[in-house]
Amino acid sequence: MRKCLWLWGLLFIALGFAWSITAERNPRTERISDVAVAVSLKVLKVKSESKNAGSAGDVLEDDPVGRLKVYVYELPSKYNKKILQKDPRCLSHMFAAEIFMHRFLLSSPVRTLNPEEADWFYTPIYATCDLTPTGLPLPFKSPRMVRSAIQLISSSWPYWNRTEGADHFFVVPHDFGACFHYQEEKAIERGILPILWRATLVQTFGQRNHVCLNEGSITIPPYAPPQKMQARQIPPDTPRSIFVYFRGLFYDVNNDPEGGYYASGRGARAAVWENFKSNPLFDISTEHPTTYYEDMQRAIFCLCPLGWAPWSPRLVEAVVFGCIPVIIADDIVLPFADAIPWEEIGVFVAEEDVPKLDKILTSIPPHVILRKQRLLANPSMKRAMLFPQPTLPGDAFHQILNGLARKLPHPKSVYLKPGEKILNWTAGPITDLKPW
Repeated sequence: MRKCLWLWGLLFIALGFAWSITAERNPRTERISDVAVAVSLKVLKVKSESKNAGSAGDVLEDDPVGRLKVYVYELPSKYNKKILQKDPRCLSHMFAAEIFMHRFLLSSPVRTLNPEEADWFYTPIYATCDLTPTGLPLPFKSPRMVRSAIQLISSSWPYWNRTEGADHFFVVPHDFGACFHYQEEKAIERGILPILWRATLVQTFGQRNHVCLNEGSITIPPYAPPQKMQARQIPPDTPRSIFVYFRGLFYDVNNDPEGGYYASGRGARAAVWENFKSNPLFDISTEHPTTYYEDMQRAIFCLCPLGWAPWSPRLVEAVVFGCIPVIIADDIVLPFADAIPWEEIGVFVAEEDVPKLDKILTSIPPHVILRKQRLLANPSMKRAMLFPQPTLPGDAFHQILNGLARKLPHPKSVYLKPGEKILNWTAGPITDLKPW
């Protein structure tokens, strides 16, 4: 039975390639497909707008300039620039969005130098730029750094105190956001730093019904180096000869800075390896070849299983390289979900269904695959996942601003009455209360 499945899958690939090539060479077929994609996107837009007018479907076309003003606090360099000077590796780390968002805002047209006219206040803290010699992030100082910065802005400006942070946003791209730990059970135990409970958190972590995701948070993609990815592009007509592709850890025994053991991805990655390590349809390995980016561009499906957290840079890489992302992370909240039609471009597989992954993927008709590939080929889809320098219309920076703009105007309830206090500054683990 298993051998038959492999043979059927190989036949499927051959038929899919032939169908795809025919579509590309036949102008009439290509035009019909393009119209179908355009109609599909239009329907998506109408449906989304009917659910939440002005916040979905049309987001990729939005220009945030003129819709909001952001005041950037000027903090001592020990909170940002000096940290980066100490370890420039932070510029290329998957958590680098906090650095590039700061740089973007400093020269953005939405920035205002008059805090009285600001809609939002931004505190530039590089809280993830604390790496081990092997490049792993250490989040243990982050809570004290954040508390220190908030104590500074609340004592130097009046704006934090009038809302206790409800009109402030923070970029917190740690594994589990403002819970500031890389292991889920410990992140849950910590919870979101209490002093940030009223602020809007811009974070890579997104999982429904999770203590580390506040309602109203903006979920963003992890940072992936745009220039490096652009430099590794191969001709778009290169055949996709790999059915399923994945490179990464299946069992993580060395990646815990505290020396512990962690089974990557709640067992989902281990299930991928145990079930498909010998399946010829699956090109999976722990080895990370120098042709990694090129290989993704030769693959039809790219696995994006959860690891330490539900999100992964592979999601960005898959979209940029036109490889259909196979998302294996139950209850994940995807980046800019109101701007990117994830259901249309990706494949979602429940963690418990990983053993059936081969059957699930080989059952997808070729015309569905081609439609997903055409959607992924849309340049605006790729831009929305990247933090390029210089910036581009519709990129991840602008998607974040659009997310902030959609939360305006602030309701009157965010403004506190004179003398009113909501946050408990002494809540949380005692280690978080130590001076930074």
